[in-house]
Amino acid sequence: MKKNIIFVVNPISGDLDKSDLIEAVQEFAATNHFDLEVYETTGKSDIKEIKALYNHYLPERIVVAGGDGTIKMVAEAMEEHDVIIGILPAGSANGLSVDLNLPAGIEENLKIAFLHHYIEMDMICINGKKSIHLSDIGLNADLVKNYEQSDVRGIWGYALQAFTTLTESNEPFVAAITANNKTVEHVARMIVIANSQKYGTGVIINPNGAMNDGKFELVILKSLDLLLIGKIITGNMPIDSDDIVIISTDKAEIKTDYPVSFQIDGEYCGAQNSLEIHILHKQMKIAIP
Repeated sequence: MKKNIIFVVNPISGDLDKSDLIEAVQEFAATNHFDLEVYETTGKSDIKEIKALYNHYLPERIVVAGGDGTIKMVAEAMEEHDVIIGILPAGSANGLSVDLNLPAGIEENLKIAFLHHYIEMDMICINGKKSIHLSDIGLNADLVKNYEQSDVRGIWGYALQAFTTLTESNEPFVAAITANNKTVEHVARMIVIANSQKYGTGVIINPNGAMNDGKFELVILKSLDLLLIGKIITGNMPIDSDDIVIISTDKAEIKTDYPVSFQIDGEYCGAQNSLEIHILHKQMKIAIP
């Protein structure tokens, strides 16, 4: 009995040419006697197409080459099905693969994606949209918006935008946060809604996070001066600081005193002044080392 695998590849993610990757995957599948069906995303009716492919082939795994956006799209398509998702990191935002400690080389990743163990991972629902990784409201979302509009890519583009964003930033916002049956108010520059520990850049923002514990964390950054940002970026997140509050919960509501920039998994979602957040426990099966 041959095993079916659907391989979903985002041809334009991370501006990389995917033909070598597709070849490597096809070779690996042939060697290991998998029947492989390759699907290249178009950005049009991908979810519908992937559902149709699933129903036709009933694969035991779907392997995804792309970034957080592509993975999330496949997870949404497979919401009602019991299927393991394997990841070949190939996007511009690979936050999830950083968090899962996936290796750098394609060979090792192929083995993990096709053959290895998996965890049942939580997702977070924010105003009806799903987040697999990290979302936030405030300065970093401004940064994501500026980065999407800028020409300079990579870490320097990011650093440049970070500086601009900081120097041009709005007033701090007042957030009323309801979680664990109480409401607190904080004046904040940024609130991270975290299912995991690190941003895709490797920056640890939520040291106590776990992706399958049925909880998410709200990381409230009250003041963001360059020193604090420097500490966070270099991986020295000052947990005991008065400037940082972390709330762990399975549902929460955030209301702000004016609409604040908001992003989900590296995608800018406009300015919001009210967020309703809850955990989707064990929502997707994901292959890990």
